[in-house]
Amino acid sequence: MNMNNIVAQAQKMQKDIEKKQKEIEAGEYTGTSQLVDVVLYGNKKIKNINIKDKDKLDAEDLELLEDMIKIAINDALSKIDAEFEKKLGAYGKQLGGLF
Repeated sequence: MNMNNIVAQAQKMQKDIEKKQKEIEAGEYTGTSQLVDVVLYGNKKIKNINIKDKDKLDAEDLELLEDMIKIAINDALSKIDAEFEKKLGAYGKQLGGLF
């Protein structure tokens, strides 16, 4: 394999990675818990937080609600990380873990 082919393959791989990163960042990922749904964009910015059964909550439930929000956000972030691994993990393996 000559150097020009290697450079061409590397450039193609870089374009593929950039395309897949944009796809992930454009996506929306929903994390859920018993009381909360959280929607994040692929760039890990929060789009929406929805508290379920609002009429059933009182001030004493605030600590529980905060915990449920954390669980839902972490769930959505895990889904984004899984999507990155699914779409871009193969590139890291091809590069010997450098990505």
